[in-house]
Amino acid sequence: MDNNKTLTTIKSDLKEIRDINSNIKATKADLTIIGAGMAGLSAALFATNRGISTVITGKRSSMNFATGLMDLMGVHPSGVERDNPWKAIEEIRNDIPKHPYSFVKDEYIKESLLEMVQFLKAQGLFYRTNGENNVNVITSLGTVKKSYLIPESMWKGVAAFEQKAPSLIIDFAGMKIYSAKQIVSTLSGSWNKLQSVRIDFPGMEKLEEVYPEHIARALDIEANRIKLANIVKPILERGFINVESPYDQSTQSSNCKNSFNNGSSNNYGENKFKYIGFPALIGIYRADEAIKHLEELLGISIFEIPTPPVSVPGIRLHEALTQGLLKNSNLIYEPEMVESVEHLEDGTFRIKIANSMAEDESSHHFNSNENKDSTIKDASKNSKKIIYTSAIILATGRFMGKGLTAKRTGIKESLLNLPVNQPEERENWHHKDLFNPQGHPINKAGIEIDNMMRPLSNLGEPFAENLKPFAQNLFAAGSILAHSDWTRMKCGSGVAIATAFAAVKSLQNLL
Repeated sequence: MDNNKTLTTIKSDLKEIRDINSNIKATKADLTIIGAGMAGLSAALFATNRGISTVITGKRSSMNFATGLMDLMGVHPSGVERDNPWKAIEEIRNDIPKHPYSFVKDEYIKESLLEMVQFLKAQGLFYRTNGENNVNVITSLGTVKKSYLIPESMWKGVAAFEQKAPSLIIDFAGMKIYSAKQIVSTLSGSWNKLQSVRIDFPGMEKLEEVYPEHIARALDIEANRIKLANIVKPILERGFINVESPYDQSTQSSNCKNSFNNGSSNNYGENKFKYIGFPALIGIYRADEAIKHLEELLGISIFEIPTPPVSVPGIRLHEALTQGLLKNSNLIYEPEMVESVEHLEDGTFRIKIANSMAEDESSHHFNSNENKDSTIKDASKNSKKIIYTSAIILATGRFMGKGLTAKRTGIKESLLNLPVNQPEERENWHHKDLFNPQGHPINKAGIEIDNMMRPLSNLGEPFAENLKPFAQNLFAAGSILAHSDWTRMKCGSGVAIATAFAAVKSLQNLL
């Protein structure tokens, strides 16, 4: 076929058709997004907002490991934290010409972030930013990190840290890997009006271990918030204590595991706390309502501190995105892994996905006319599902998302066997120094793209052009892209959202 052929498919609604090979039901769409993490869900949002019929595939993503913060660019060059992420991005385009941000102009980055924030706001999940600058956010280790878009539930913590205001940090007995005492100890050198306390969560006093999701779901219920407030009120009444150690090990009540010095003043004026920092567990589906209610009960400003996984803010973000997207009749979510992709002679793709779900649990397809879920079902419980699609956005992530696979012979792209940019020898994947400030080369491995977000071949040409027949409709977005050590550079969400937006814009130009 003509190597200059362009995609001629016009935008269409989602359709049920018959598979040409097996005669089972299949779905036809303009776009299929492979991967349901931050990049995949972002691409689904941007595509459906532009009238592109979309299928998104993939099991539950690793977003429950995410803090809920949306980093744009926090560190560059290595070890240098940045107040202004936009200046850092500008420098990166010069220093790392193949970094994903080099292929997305600032206008697109800003437009994508705004569209995402507005969508989340419509779902009841609110984010704030400090103009064009990063802010300092307290972490579960008591360290401080730079981030750009901050959940509303954490925003007052930014103010508390900036003011070094008298603040009480609370944790719950039985929580693992999260310690208010450690947070206070780490921050006390620069923030001396900070104290910690450990309390029993109401109804969980006898448990050796408590789970974040259980606490969060419990705090969606008003009665549990009232019980929690009744435990915290006496601690607030004692107020901030000016002692050499910000806490001691004495126990004042059955609910207070790590209380303040016995000689504490009852003065609720001079020694009054201005803020309480809770672990980020104050509700899942009604977090803003839960926090406002607790503030009213306690008469004090409250902020959340991100916890180690499982991360409730990550769950909130995932739920807001998926539930909001499912309201769009132009999208189907198939929560299964793609098994194979076949490139057809007409330039489109045939995708086969597993269907391990029962017939009554099939794909999510919201029908706005009937205001209820409708489904597209296969003939049997374990049959395969087929999708015919005009274009693909690959958003499968790296190793955790199984987009990349590490083997003895090298790092492989798992689905299409795309070329992966990586160190030539396996022994060069890591530096000898585990904490090397430059990061490990393996963390920059991934697929390279052209300026339309299309994966490249070894020859520097769009990979899809090397397929027979030629096509221009394979795109990539998110952490699978090469040259982005996003964990070290603090740019994971920014890269995911911006590259998803750029990929959809490129596809839009072809449709």
